[in-house]
Formats: sequence, structure tokens, C-alpha cells
Amino acid sequence: MRTQLLGSNLDCLTLSETLIRIETIIKTRIPTQHVVINANKINLMYEDAKLRDIVNASPLINADGSSIVLAGKLLGQEIPERVTGIDLFEKLLEISNEKGYRPYFLGATQEVIEKIESHYKQKYPNMSFAGFRNGYFQPEESADIADTIRESKADVLFLAFSSPQKEYWASEHLQRLDVPFVMGVGGSFDVIAGKTTRAPQWMQKAGLEWFYRFIQEPRRMFRRYFLGNLQFLNHIKNEKVKSWKATRYQGRRQNERNY
Repeated sequence: MRTQLLGSNLDCLTLSETLIRIETIIKTRIPTQHVVINANKINLMYEDAKLRDIVNASPLINADGSSIVLAGKLLGQEIPERVTGIDLFEKLLEISNEKGYRPYFLGATQEVIEKIESHYKQKYPNMSFAGFRNGYFQPEESADIADTIRESKADVLFLAFSSPQKEYWASEHLQRLDVPFVMGVGGSFDVIAGKTTRAPQWMQKAGLEWFYRFIQEPRRMFRRYFLGNLQFLNHIKNEKVKSWKATRYQGRRQNERNY
């Protein structure tokens, strides 16, 4: 079921339901851009109309952060669970190995992408990989890279850029890529390669994954996680006030009609 939350469309799906939807997309072979939303993405969307349009045009939008599930509860929207990008990425690779889908990996540094290639070729020795490429290139190289990916006959593209660059790039080149399923995976390559580490399970379940990420890079992440979280809470407050005013207005109109 699709709903609206803080100006963004959102599909209220579990991880399992999302994977079923993705398999259908791959089988239809219609190029599709997948996106996720979290507190930071919502903040960016409030300031960036282009990003907001790209996200809302996506046929498949997941709740990546615990912040989105919390916002749903506060605003009366039932979101079954968070579907994190890295969990979806790993599960989709498992399915690709089982079903013979061909993944292409684009993004991160050359060192990280080489570790990604080594890791997954060892983990899935029978998988047919479409290709691997680092994410450092000039804008004028983008068309040639998209052509290379199209020629690889990839079924899935994992795009490890930061936001909003990954949304911009995927949207701009989606038809040229001709890949059925294009998914931004953010910093997932860095985690798999061991450059960064993911929070322990108890912190993930407690909604504290953001704090674990912050303590790894406090100076770089302070603005995003502390100032950004305050900004996100303010968006929720404003939405609650707007909803309360609308309810009062409707109630007043109903009373006037009754008289």
C-alpha cells in the first residue's frame, strides 16, 4: 500500500514484500529506479524540489530509517517495518545468485570496489557478474559509463553514491542504462569492504544505528545527525499542527452545516 509521509510517497512494505515486488520488476525488464527515505532524505527533499520529484516518481519507495517508522506512528501512518538499503542489497544478491540475475556494482573508491569484487566472487563463485566500477569519474564520462552498463546486460545496478547524487544520476541515465532495477546503496560498499562498520544488532533494533555511525565520524556526521534530526522533528511537528488545524476546520464546518 502506498501512502504519503512528510511530502514523500512511501510504499508500506516489509522486506519480503519488497523482494517480491523487485522480482516482478526484473521480469518485466522495464527500467525502474528504486529509492529509500530516511530523516536525512526527507530534510533534503524539503529543500530540493528536483530530488523530491525524483523520489515521488519512483515506483518503489522504502522506509530505510527508524526515524520514518517513528514519524509514521506520530502521524498516524502504519509502516510495517524499516527496509534498510544494506539488508535489501544483501538479500537481493542472494536471490540473484539463486535466479541467475546479473548484478553490476558502481561506486566507492577503487580500493573498495576491488574488495567488493573479491568478496562477492568468493561468496558466490557461480554468479554471473555484469561488472564492477569505482564511482570516481567526470560528469562527461557518465554517458559512456551508462552505455557500458547497458552493454553488460545487467539485471540489477547497485549504485554506491551519496544522496542526492545517486538519485540525480540514476534518474538522468535510467533509460540509457536499460537496467530493470536500479538501486542506490549509499555506503553499503564501504561496510562490506570493511572500511566502516555497521552498528550491532541491538543498536539497530533500538533505532540507534545513526548514533553508531556518528561516533565513527563525529565531525563529519554532526550536522547530518544532530542538526538534521532536530530539523526532521520540526517537520513532524509542523505536520502535526497542520493536521490538527485541518481537523478543527473540518469540525467547525460540520457544526455550521448542522445548524
